[in-house]
Amino acid sequence: MKKRLTPSEEFELMKMVLDKFLWLGTLIMGFGLYKVFTEQVTLPGMTLIIVGAVVLIIFLLLIVKEYEIIK
Repeated sequence: MKKRLTPSEEFELMKMVLDKFLWLGTLIMGFGLYKVFTEQVTLPGMTLIIVGAVVLIIFLLLIVKEYEIIK
């Protein structure tokens, strides 16, 4: 028998998981910005910034999807 989570427990769990996506995307973008400023060639840094933005967009889509399910 599986244990059911209360809505507040489910929200706390979702918040912890999505918070990791937010930090991951921010760190990737920050590292890309660091690469842009420290290297002569900006392509690797710009690639990391774009990858970080994609992670944040995935984060946004997960939040919107969860909101629509709850609504």
